[in-house]
Amino acid sequence: MKAKPSSRPPFEIHGASIAAGERRSLEIRVAQLYTQTPLSIPVQVLHGRRDGPVLLVCAAIHGDELNGVEIIRRLLSMPSIRRLRGTLIAVPIVNVFGFIQQTRYLPDRRDLNRCFPGSEKGSLGARVAHLFKTEIIDKVTHIIDLHTGAIHRSNLPQVRACLDHPVTEKMARAFGVPVILNAALRDGSLRSIAEAAGIPVITYEAGEALRFDELSIQAGVRGVMSVMRELGMLSRSRRLQRDHAPVIAKTSSWVRAELDGVMRPLVALGGRVRKGDSLAIISDPFGVREQAVISPYNGIVIGRVNIPLVNEGEALFHIARFQEIEEAEKGVQQFTAGILQDPDGDVLPFD
Repeated sequence: MKAKPSSRPPFEIHGASIAAGERRSLEIRVAQLYTQTPLSIPVQVLHGRRDGPVLLVCAAIHGDELNGVEIIRRLLSMPSIRRLRGTLIAVPIVNVFGFIQQTRYLPDRRDLNRCFPGSEKGSLGARVAHLFKTEIIDKVTHIIDLHTGAIHRSNLPQVRACLDHPVTEKMARAFGVPVILNAALRDGSLRSIAEAAGIPVITYEAGEALRFDELSIQAGVRGVMSVMRELGMLSRSRRLQRDHAPVIAKTSSWVRAELDGVMRPLVALGGRVRKGDSLAIISDPFGVREQAVISPYNGIVIGRVNIPLVNEGEALFHIARFQEIEEAEKGVQQFTAGILQDPDGDVLPFD
């Protein structure tokens, strides 16, 4: 039997009118290369037959952060997406300049995530930010922004959000990673302009720049779908219920090197540390002079440098600070075990 046409009005975006039940790919022209080749931001819109939120899932605002690109690819391949309520806007590559050049920044060395809300007449970063805001952000009701650690730095899967907004907190908890960082808003970031406009937004951080990390990708797809279920965009699934609750850290700090040398790490990502614990040993190449890197805090390691060659003052370990850390450690262990024991779950692996 032929499905009845939906009475839901079409979704209007970037000059396109997308009918209920339709899935369409668009290109938002940003600029052009020196060769006169046009450069566009790729966008795919899924406009459900039934009413619901308008959710933006975006990645690669920093052009070298690749996990989010794969998360969105897998998300769009999920069969349950066909029964979507509301509208999903998927933007796997926001900073197309940086993505092509495998760099975090724009050609003028600006960080796009410090350029919002931007302007039509400003720098390249300001113009790209203004375009993305007016064409995409102003049309959505909720946002999930996908990130990784910087180059040669890995992040434990975590959500960063401003938990003063009750819907934002609900989204952060629904994502299902073990650590939520109640992070302050930074001027010029996508989070700051979204929250100012009353749009709840969470940031997922996991893995390292220029690398695919399978655990981070699978956790990301599951997390996005869990948030969509929480928002009523997808039917709820008993299979995705988790036996651990995320732990909220109100603050985090980087521990830095006190001398130059070769670092031997002693603590892995997700490791529990107490004040006074040794995180690493830094020595000269002969081992004549050695110094321990000591944790000043109780907490969980949520970020870590991957290159063992360090300079004085370099950030080495990012610690989410907790006074009672046993629950946080248990949550990390259960989360990792759950991904490894049920790797397929609700997620499509690599083709």
